[in-house]
Amino acid sequence: MAKEEKVMGKGTKVAFIGGGVVIAALLVTVIILLVKGNGAVRDEVKRNVVVTSTNAEQVAEELINEQYVAPGYYSTQMSTTWHFATGDAVSEDAYVKNDAGNTNDVFFDVFLASDENEPILQSPVIPRGSEMTDISLEKKLDAGTYDCVMVYHLIDENQNTVSTLRVAFTIIIEQ
Repeated sequence: MAKEEKVMGKGTKVAFIGGGVVIAALLVTVIILLVKGNGAVRDEVKRNVVVTSTNAEQVAEELINEQYVAPGYYSTQMSTTWHFATGDAVSEDAYVKNDAGNTNDVFFDVFLASDENEPILQSPVIPRGSEMTDISLEKKLDAGTYDCVMVYHLIDENQNTVSTLRVAFTIIIEQ
């Protein structure tokens, strides 16, 4: 009877370890599905990995270390001072980037801080991982320094605004 208890103890131990591997695999699968979104097509397609007892820790570690931006949040990269030689010239230092890690495509409108009713620039849609450079204003400005507001629109696949983000920056017109 003592031998039977030991054998059952080993079997229980094996079943417990096997159950732990299955739970870890399910957890990794759920995390992968949450990180990937609701079946949305990404610019870069990354295939899922079959989780086994030998790679479960590695897969989980890769998921933990992967950069993630929560839905509805936005990480921005842009120059905060835009210089223009003249009011109708193309800026050599203005850029706006939609990070690849973001969850939404974006477009933005630029307003003078003193008048947020009429935009001086309306961008096209910027897909995740893309950037806009060679920027020129749609409304010609006289020489001077202007306090401005950029309003980002995070959009869904139908270009409906999901949320907005406001960023203050400066435009300098040299002549």
